[in-house]
Amino acid sequence: MSGNKNKLKKELNVLDIFVLATGTTLSAGFFLLPGIAASQAGPAIIIAYVITAIPLIPAAFSIVELTTAMPRAGGIYYFLDRSMGPLLGTIGGIGTWLALILKVSFALIGMGVYISLFFPKVPISTIAVFVAIVLGIINILGARSSASLQTLLVFALLIILALFIFGGSPQIEASHFKGFFDSGYSSIVSSAGLVFISYVGITNVASLSEEVKNPERNLPIGIFSSLIVTILIYGLGTLVMVGIVPMNELAGDLTPVATTAKYLFGKYGVIVVSIAALFAFLSVANAGTMSASRYPLAMSRDKMMPGFFKYLSSRGMPVISIIVTVGIIIIILVFLDTTKIAKLASAFQLLMFMFVCIAVIVMRESKIDSYDPGYKSPLYPWMQIGGVISTLWLLSYMGWVTKLFSFVLILFCIVWYKVYVKKKVERGGAIYHFFEQLGQHRHEGLDRELRGILKEKGLRKDDPFDQLVANSDVIDLKGRHEFDNVVYSASDLISNKFGHPKDLISNEILQGTRVGATPVTNNVALPHIRLEAAEEMYLIMVRSEGGIKIKFNNPATDSEEEQIIHAIFFLVSPESNPSQHLRILAQIAGRVDDQKFLEDWKAARDEQELKEALLHDERFLSIEIRQGSNGSILIGKSLRELHMPEGSLIALIRRDEDIIVPGGSTVIQDKDRITVIGEPKAMDEFHKRYVYKDDN
Repeated sequence: MSGNKNKLKKELNVLDIFVLATGTTLSAGFFLLPGIAASQAGPAIIIAYVITAIPLIPAAFSIVELTTAMPRAGGIYYFLDRSMGPLLGTIGGIGTWLALILKVSFALIGMGVYISLFFPKVPISTIAVFVAIVLGIINILGARSSASLQTLLVFALLIILALFIFGGSPQIEASHFKGFFDSGYSSIVSSAGLVFISYVGITNVASLSEEVKNPERNLPIGIFSSLIVTILIYGLGTLVMVGIVPMNELAGDLTPVATTAKYLFGKYGVIVVSIAALFAFLSVANAGTMSASRYPLAMSRDKMMPGFFKYLSSRGMPVISIIVTVGIIIIILVFLDTTKIAKLASAFQLLMFMFVCIAVIVMRESKIDSYDPGYKSPLYPWMQIGGVISTLWLLSYMGWVTKLFSFVLILFCIVWYKVYVKKKVERGGAIYHFFEQLGQHRHEGLDRELRGILKEKGLRKDDPFDQLVANSDVIDLKGRHEFDNVVYSASDLISNKFGHPKDLISNEILQGTRVGATPVTNNVALPHIRLEAAEEMYLIMVRSEGGIKIKFNNPATDSEEEQIIHAIFFLVSPESNPSQHLRILAQIAGRVDDQKFLEDWKAARDEQELKEALLHDERFLSIEIRQGSNGSILIGKSLRELHMPEGSLIALIRRDEDIIVPGGSTVIQDKDRITVIGEPKAMDEFHKRYVYKDDN
């Protein structure tokens, strides 16, 4: 096994998110718990499942916001740690890891209940252990392999459940709903707490967010679509069970779906829904193992668990974390009464959902510019406040044993934090930024970490990076220069553009450099300011062949350093959109971190090639239009006459020694060199239409 310390591979798409979330939700909550809940709530179990969704919805909105801002392995652990500090992170990480392990163990035992309908003498624990080992191996092979299995299991399950619901609905007996509320308010709410574990899987997929492609789009779609589907299935499914099976038979039944199917379809129906149950329990065990194993990985990265958990295999999988997780599952299966313990996990999950709602409030009120979720929860902060209140309400109706379990687990996490974590971790959460509003201190490390995440996430569709570069001003210097003098020249351009006093601009830039707000990396400096007077973003690019001497504060060492740099990018943005300002800055930083950038930058022959050096990716194309090439059909045509692929435009034209920013009336001439920018698909289409392979 190789110890690969690289980040997890981004392999999961929106379908994977949907099936992983759905697969960890539709298991015991549908196939096992309705009968147990019916013994408490009677026919009102339908209401109990609806009540359970009340605290879930605010938590789901909150988790989606947090995952699109911080797509990192660890899910709830990571959010609580970065918002409220490592103590809450320790509680969230260890607690949620254990709760997921219990849910997986519960699912594997649940398989046995349905298997026993046909093979009463089969040793259930042996089969459960065997399946746990197989799923561990599949997870080690990679997220893609695990998600592919999940897709097959979930869609087979959904087809069978659709047949169950639509086949049973016409045969519902209205008489079965008599005395609907006879069990009483307390019993109904208590039953809601019992079945809460049914919905846990929807949000635990957040622990896989680091492995999701385009998380800002795929996570919201995948999680919300799963939420809608599972609520409908639980509501309609329990309606069918209550409407078909007499309550005296349904109450306490450990195979309520099989019993309902027997009434509807006979013995063949029992076989089919039992197969569906096996698919459900397998899917929750598979996705649960996958999600649970990311918690030790994430905590190990932050020095809150032993370092060996963070090593990845050559396939990019946290092998040791998976092995330990599966090992604990096996111990629980062999030695503990999983059915009783799994019920306790729902109380702790409720507590975590409450903290997640609070985490969104803390992150928003901390006013950290680099907190930049791609999806923002609606109705803030009332959505989150409602989540906190509804969670506490539901917790108040759960038994004292359940509350004691949560207390003991929290106490263990606190001890672990005091003994192991506290001496290793020097990190604060976003809550310190909130405290700053009250005159206390903040933790700068979180802001730097969030900026790093911005760089990884890249630009959003509407971010005007390409146009910004194309329309930028360029200062190309000869000889050696002082940074302060370059700042004065750039400030003059900024002042002329926005009408802001030159001395105020230069003072702000120089002060930012002195306090460490100007990133300096790879012979490049990135001074940046936001001006109330600015109505649009503006970029000034500076190249110095002989170098620019700069003195700056290095925040990593908190000391003044001196360097000779060869490029400066002055970024100016309006005050109104700080997150976009940071995304553009992160995009520039990501480009200059490329080892080839400085080589391209120094070799650029003119202003156009300097801009192309910064654009250099799949969203950019530069070609010379000449007779005899595919592009010759553009010669003599104005830009408004061209049939450009949708999502692309000609941003620059070099004609002889001049650089032209073209308008609609600009006519393409022979030997023009054009710079085209746009979406990757549009770039591919432009290349096919107008470029020979040897035209570049």
